[in-house]
Amino acid sequence: MARSFLFFVLLWTLALLFLGSHVHATGASLACPDWPTCFGTMMPEMTGGVFWEHLHRLWAGALVIFFTIGVILIRRAYPEGAVLFRLGLAGIGLLLVQSVLGGITVLFLLPDAVSTSHLALAFVFLALLTSMLALTRRDRDDYRGRDAERRLVRRAGLRVSGLVFAQSVVGALVRHTDAGMACPDVPLCLGRIVPPLDNPMVQLHFLHRVLGLATAVVALRYCRLVLARTRIGFARKIAIALGAGVVAQVLLGFVSVAVRLEPPYVSLHTLLAAVLLSLSVAGAAHAWERTAH
Repeated sequence: MARSFLFFVLLWTLALLFLGSHVHATGASLACPDWPTCFGTMMPEMTGGVFWEHLHRLWAGALVIFFTIGVILIRRAYPEGAVLFRLGLAGIGLLLVQSVLGGITVLFLLPDAVSTSHLALAFVFLALLTSMLALTRRDRDDYRGRDAERRLVRRAGLRVSGLVFAQSVVGALVRHTDAGMACPDVPLCLGRIVPPLDNPMVQLHFLHRVLGLATAVVALRYCRLVLARTRIGFARKIAIALGAGVVAQVLLGFVSVAVRLEPPYVSLHTLLAAVLLSLSVAGAAHAWERTAH
């Protein structure tokens, strides 16, 4: 019951990330010029950009409630799980900070640093939530007596997680500084493999591409290593999903530029980045030593 509800919260979080990306991609971020109300009310007319922006706010508010319920359920299901409970409390704190950051983003007219921090903290929360789910899987006992496999999966998963997170933060900077079309061609950039790097927008966009390719290489290596060196079922499933997902993400990034940042493609690009982070964190957390409860 507790894990099932927490998995529902995970899906809700992924949907929230998709909504947040769609709000920005459609230019609806300031459709509600005030906060926490929207045009002075909590129930504005849900049309146009207001629909997406206010839906995003309501969805985020519901996440705070759902996650708090999930933490209570996990506490009851795993009364000795001190680590799980601390992660839960940290998650609640993150969501409260996120709410404030969301308000600052609107009230100060979308400052790039705050908007980027807003997405970065959302990904931190997603990683925390994923860790809680992975740490409560019963099949973590499959690693017993397989310390070499455990270390391999854990370290490789942490590397991929770090790269995916860094790439996502750079992607957020690209989005919020309007550098998404600084390189309007794909797979080249301004007709070159390495473009002239005298423009900050081009520098940022090109960094996003290079880091994306580096992340893909490391993720595919993770996939190969895990499939070759471990027989742990969950780790192998994660590796296969991560390998397929990172290939799709690179292609989706190129398509997003080719279609001039059409909202559905950009939003899916953000969602898939979140899924990749969740997968890599799940693999690493699942291989962590059993100290959660």
